[in-house]
Amino acid sequence: MTNDKIAMKSQWECFLQNLGVWEGSFTNFSPQGTLLNDTSSRLCLEGLNNNQTVRLTLSRSGRDDLIKEYSSVGGGLLFFENGSFSEGLIQLGPFSEFGAELALVHENRRLRLVQLFDKTGQPKELILIREHLAGSPVAERPTLQINDLLGEWLGQAVTIYPDWRSPDLYSTTLKLQLDDAGRLIQSTSFGERTITSTATMKGPILLFDQDPEKQVQVLLLPDGASATSLLKVQLRQPFFLEVGWLVQPNLRQRMIRSYNEKGEWVSLTLVTEERKV
Repeated sequence: MTNDKIAMKSQWECFLQNLGVWEGSFTNFSPQGTLLNDTSSRLCLEGLNNNQTVRLTLSRSGRDDLIKEYSSVGGGLLFFENGSFSEGLIQLGPFSEFGAELALVHENRRLRLVQLFDKTGQPKELILIREHLAGSPVAERPTLQINDLLGEWLGQAVTIYPDWRSPDLYSTTLKLQLDDAGRLIQSTSFGERTITSTATMKGPILLFDQDPEKQVQVLLLPDGASATSLLKVQLRQPFFLEVGWLVQPNLRQRMIRSYNEKGEWVSLTLVTEERKV
């Protein structure tokens, strides 16, 4: 997976960045941000046969262990070089449930988000998975607040593709500010394009509602996390899923899993951005 400018690790090498014992929790939320339950977890990713095989063992309190073995990766799963990844359905089908996981890695910690939708395309449930390598310090951040995001963020993005074409690298700018009425104004620039939108705030929810057909909800979550999606995913309308993670006060990661108007998964983007000070 190379182009003229960069030589990427293989997908298997990227997967191996996740080896280790990850301790943490699975926390279930309603689409409105209500905490439903929280379960402690221990996930072991062990390399076997000189890392030709990886065994996954997931232990959660009150459940039987889940054990899987991998000798290759593909399908609805793609990895970035630092081990961050996304796995999910490659196609939105009519009248069927839908979902995907987006997982960010930073040093000794991982933040994973599973977004699930019901058969009508409405958000059904979110699962926030917060993990750290066993034996390393736990440095969880508070629940994300809108003030944590205000300002101008300068980022670098890499977009990878399920069809293995060369990755795209580009700069991004994200500006977030409040107007006199307390609405959030967001301006996003990538390449030559700039998109400006506004959101109303209600509790942990930011609602971008200018287009009644394409209302976007951002849910502010514990550990500096945010979950973004349309209020309804449907065919004949492109859509995306996004997770954000404020890993330090002025450092944020975002991952975007994008689908086209046919409901086909077309790309995965990782943005690393720093707040301009």
